[in-house]
Amino acid sequence: MTDIPGADEYGIDLTIDEAEVERLLDVGPADVEAASELSFARNVFLPLTTACRYTCTYCTYYDPPGQASLMSPEDIRESVRLGADAGCTEALFTFGDDPDDRYTQIHDQLDEWGHDSIHEYLREACEIALDEGLLPHANPGDQTYEEMAQVADVNASMGVMLETTAEVQAHGGPRAKNPGQRLNTIRNAGELGVPFTTGILVGIGEDWTDRAESLLAIRDLHERYGHVQEVIVQPVSNNERWTDGSPSIETQRRVVAMARAALPDEVSVQVPPNLAPARDLVDCGVDDLGGVSPVTDDYVNPDYEWPALRELEDIAEHAGVPLRERLPVYEHFLEDGRQWVSERVRAELDADSPAGERYRAVLEGESLAAD
Repeated sequence: MTDIPGADEYGIDLTIDEAEVERLLDVGPADVEAASELSFARNVFLPLTTACRYTCTYCTYYDPPGQASLMSPEDIRESVRLGADAGCTEALFTFGDDPDDRYTQIHDQLDEWGHDSIHEYLREACEIALDEGLLPHANPGDQTYEEMAQVADVNASMGVMLETTAEVQAHGGPRAKNPGQRLNTIRNAGELGVPFTTGILVGIGEDWTDRAESLLAIRDLHERYGHVQEVIVQPVSNNERWTDGSPSIETQRRVVAMARAALPDEVSVQVPPNLAPARDLVDCGVDDLGGVSPVTDDYVNPDYEWPALRELEDIAEHAGVPLRERLPVYEHFLEDGRQWVSERVRAELDADSPAGERYRAVLEGESLAAD
């Protein structure tokens, strides 16, 4: 057991073997094998609201009260239709953690639209995406079990970045993120049987032991529930609020290798190609390049454009491996005997419709040839 801030508050009981921490601290790129293929998903990025209760010093996503936006149902429908027409399969819904009481305009607008909370509105947004031919992947920050249960059946997968199990100054302030609360969200997904994406953020004040412990905490929860589909290794990037730079290439290579060594084979290791030097990392165990969008910006990192498909193909060619498109829910969750996706999502995958045909083309490996 390790002392993770907030773990006791949320009843998080993790077993992190100190010998395993020491093992990971000795891992380098030469100790892991390169993946035999690279995958990616084609998505539409939908910033449901830019309101957030937290004020992390590296984040440009949140807007202060009075300036935060809230996507309307009409805007959501227009965006997902555009994405479906462009061949996307994923509607990535993201927003800052539950807007607190300072965001009166956001709460008033939700009330006007007939919703008590942003999570209740998220359900409507996911239903719009399904109706228009995209599979929702919601990343709404911390969620209670009840909040996640409210939207689990209209999502193909969900996610939240753990970031770190350490208490770091970058999370400081009166509304700091709580590692125990993040771990509780990952546990809630496991208890609800939701295919899940999480990850670590590198360079925000954590040390090497923190990185190893964060990866082992994720592994421990996955071993209990089998629900983690991918772990993102994301370097912090310079922006208008963060000017301390990104971790070095050598650091990123070592962390990616550490992630590959820490995690079971069925859990993918992802690096975001608009934020990380993917060509320099693919030999360290990376097997996924994340979700990229042909139609929308990366609203969390607006200074860093998504790469085009040709650039992803160049990364794969550099690595000497094939590039494969995937759905927002990894294929082995669809083949597992356990019911990982709801009947609603399964019906969309099997539907005799343009969307169903698009999903099956991805599963059958025909999507890239059609691009």
